[in-house]
Amino acid sequence: LYRNKIDATVKLLSTVTHVTRPDGGFCLWLPTPIDDQEFTRELYARYNVTVLPGSFLSRKAHGTNPGQNHVRIALVATAEECIEAAQRMCDFIRSL
Repeated sequence: LYRNKIDATVKLLSTVTHVTRPDGGFCLWLPTPIDDQEFTRELYARYNVTVLPGSFLSRKAHGTNPGQNHVRIALVATAEECIEAAQRMCDFIRSL
């Protein structure tokens, strides 16, 4: 089930940004064209999709936060919901 969800969402999201299939797990890491926290707030406010800012999942090391300007997408909902969310994210990224 996760393989199908990952394949479908990567196919959609790759039309608007660089995203790759993870080697393992059920999360995608998506680079954001704006600050990851702002991206997360606006995506939720405008498209009712929740993701987690990458900067919340790491800390500064050598002056940078490796999660900054990325969001983590957990593909734990149904395949249909994941695909719908990916379509909304594509619309949001195109609007930026």
